[in-house]
Amino acid sequence: MKKILHIISSPRGAASFSIKLGNAIIEKLQAAYPGSTVKESNLVNKHFPHLEEAHLTSFFTPPESRTPENIAAAEHSDEAIREILDADIIVIGAPMYNFTIHSTLKAWFDHIVRAGVTFKYDEHGAEGLIKGKKVYIAETTGGIYSEGPMQPYDYAAPYLKTILGHIGMTDVTIFRIEGTAIPGIQDAALEKGINSIILN
Repeated sequence: MKKILHIISSPRGAASFSIKLGNAIIEKLQAAYPGSTVKESNLVNKHFPHLEEAHLTSFFTPPESRTPENIAAAEHSDEAIREILDADIIVIGAPMYNFTIHSTLKAWFDHIVRAGVTFKYDEHGAEGLIKGKKVYIAETTGGIYSEGPMQPYDYAAPYLKTILGHIGMTDVTIFRIEGTAIPGIQDAALEKGINSIILN
């Protein structure tokens, strides 16, 4: 039995390929781990704010010294980090927008990557503090980015692996639905992506 956290960053709702791929990953996880629970966190609905001075002030204020204003400013961040810490497996939907992730997902990362909370610095450099988690990425793209001439333009996958690794989550597997905008490929893209899901 596992606790699964499903992070949704697509604004397309039922039409979203990343949500469909994420759900397919979760179905296979539930089959592999009967009795597992799923918590869904829809970043589009939660409206994670872009970081402003109030957020940063709160992040760098010791918990015992926080004012009510500090506590309110850190609410999104604290809740998101609690969700991650409570999960065993994290499934992140990552549709590509302009060669990288959607701004809602970037805002979420800005709230969970916190010095002294999810990573720390010492004399050896940075060390991630969220360990022992398995992460699956559901990346979806209109073009083909896993190989071929467009591969160098995929800034989403390298960024996701780097930022997750920075906070300690290094066990990351990426599944893709790609070519959803390419005639002759798009019709089979969803099925091909779902069939590629092999858990490890």
